[in-house]
Amino acid sequence: MTRTLYSLTAAALVGTSNAFTQSPSFGNPPMTRTMEKITFLPVGTDPTERSFSSLSSASSRLCRSKLFAKEMSTYDIDTDENAEQSLADTPVTNGANGMPSSSQTVNGDTGNVQNRYASVLESMDLIIPSLKELPSQRPISSNDVFCNRELRLDNIRAIGFDMDYTLAQYQQPNFDKLAFDGAKEKLVNSLGYPKEVLDFEYDHTYWVRGLIIDTARGNFLKIDRHKYVRVAYHGFSPISSNMRKHLYSRTFNKQPSFTEKGYVNMDTLFQHVDAHLFASLVEMKDFGEHEFLDERTYEEIYRQVRECVDLCHRDGVIKDEVARDPEKYLVLDDGLLPMLREFRENGIKVFLLTNSYWEYTSTAMNYLYHEKKVDEETQKKNEWTELFDLVVVGACKPAYLKDPYLNLFRVVPEDGSLKNTDGLFEIEALGENGAEKFLEMGKCFQGGNWNHLQAMLGTTAGEEIIYVGDHLYADVLRSKRALGWRSCFIMPELPEEMRIFTSQVDLRKSIMQLRSLRDELGAYADTLRLEMKKASFSDCRAMEKKIEQIEEDDGKIKEKLSAAHRQYHSAFHPRWGQMFVAGYQDSRFGYFVKNYACLYTSKATNLGLSSTSRAFRTSGELLPHDNMLSRPSTDFVDAEAE
Repeated sequence: MTRTLYSLTAAALVGTSNAFTQSPSFGNPPMTRTMEKITFLPVGTDPTERSFSSLSSASSRLCRSKLFAKEMSTYDIDTDENAEQSLADTPVTNGANGMPSSSQTVNGDTGNVQNRYASVLESMDLIIPSLKELPSQRPISSNDVFCNRELRLDNIRAIGFDMDYTLAQYQQPNFDKLAFDGAKEKLVNSLGYPKEVLDFEYDHTYWVRGLIIDTARGNFLKIDRHKYVRVAYHGFSPISSNMRKHLYSRTFNKQPSFTEKGYVNMDTLFQHVDAHLFASLVEMKDFGEHEFLDERTYEEIYRQVRECVDLCHRDGVIKDEVARDPEKYLVLDDGLLPMLREFRENGIKVFLLTNSYWEYTSTAMNYLYHEKKVDEETQKKNEWTELFDLVVVGACKPAYLKDPYLNLFRVVPEDGSLKNTDGLFEIEALGENGAEKFLEMGKCFQGGNWNHLQAMLGTTAGEEIIYVGDHLYADVLRSKRALGWRSCFIMPELPEEMRIFTSQVDLRKSIMQLRSLRDELGAYADTLRLEMKKASFSDCRAMEKKIEQIEEDDGKIKEKLSAAHRQYHSAFHPRWGQMFVAGYQDSRFGYFVKNYACLYTSKATNLGLSSTSRAFRTSGELLPHDNMLSRPSTDFVDAEAE
């Protein structure tokens, strides 16, 4: 389905109202409509004071002259960098392309392993008998654990796991639909939203992690590591390049950090539900005739969506249904129990730290432990707790990792009731081996904070703990930045990203070679321009012709690059492109994964495929000058020696 959001009026720097020629089908990305008029209001404007009158003719002409002109930003170096914006302007209608049907060799046949390492071994005068045991091509699997920061597992004293989307993986879209459908009913039946909301359909494939929701404007953004917005949508409607720049990059001394109130980071898969429901309501507000929605700002609508989705996780809408039919919603993994037992057998303490409360945690973990739905009597035994040295539910991350005043309660596993504890004071009062004595009274807890956890684990430094979770902020960034814990980020999307990257690797190599050629031609043209300042008239004319030819050649390359880069990004996702990349740089999501996840992998049980003596090594990082010098086609010129 194709949609286009046409250029908006100048007042569109913040909110929206509208009139369209075709009635929309809310809740799904609809067919193309022609926009007659949209007027945006400043954030905070009372919705009841909206005026739908047209701007004065003089004001309208001024708006058009500013907005319809070709806007250029200091970030706009190459149009081929705007692959994601191109996907928004001219959506892909036939889905991702270039998908591989089977595994394939990424870098071609390089012969046997001896040939791969022969040069370096000879230069270092090394004889490595083990070399003959290695395969001719190093296998890279979607089950591998990838390393951003060196880590020795044999120096880890404790390993912790989140539950949701970490130990417990969910069937999609079945699980998300529980929250989506439950939130719809709450919006309509409890808050008075239009009954048409019940017709919304959920599509989890529309979204990727790492996006940012601008709740004040009803927009969805993909930004790069430098906080430059590469592509933006208003609801399901793509925002033009000009409007995107006016909103997010052409304001003097007001560059947003996207951490301000009103911006929500989509750091977890749970937020796909919030995003789709909010986008559907943005569509309904903009294109429908609903006074109820006209009286509410986008920010109010998002807040109520968030409250309703959150309530579904707490009032039984999700928990009761999962308990009734866990096979429909939970994914079994036969590597889970062996992994957890292996860690404990090797002297590593294992803990569960989850925001889910006891009743749901017990339901999910019993199913994963017994690999089937269990009766009430078996569930009360909670035999799964033998896999852990301690269990913390209702943790309220990220507050658990930064607020030292949160109280710790002991959970009675049989009925989920809570008992008060004196936390650190009680552990200290128990004297020698106080933590062990404290845990002997019960190892299941609710709440508390990192001080309680580290005291019970007996660790002396954050780097002795590695925490495994799926939430980029609450699990990875906060534990790493505040406490110095080592981190492992879980990304169920990783296998798909790897499959597509493998299928597109030849295209990517071509793109990077053409970019290198453009850069080299540009540098040569710049050298000619400098030489022209001191050249004779006849030499200047010759140099001008060379520059003209370079500019003509550059135009040809640029045209091919734009098409190729669009094709490359669309293979990953028809709207948002590659998850880890924005333009040619790391996306915000890729940047945070690279900087805060010591390790990352597709599922928690992949850690069980490594021994506890495994040392993880990085692949090495290069700044642009080293990266360019490392290419075989470059030649270093020592300007200082000349």
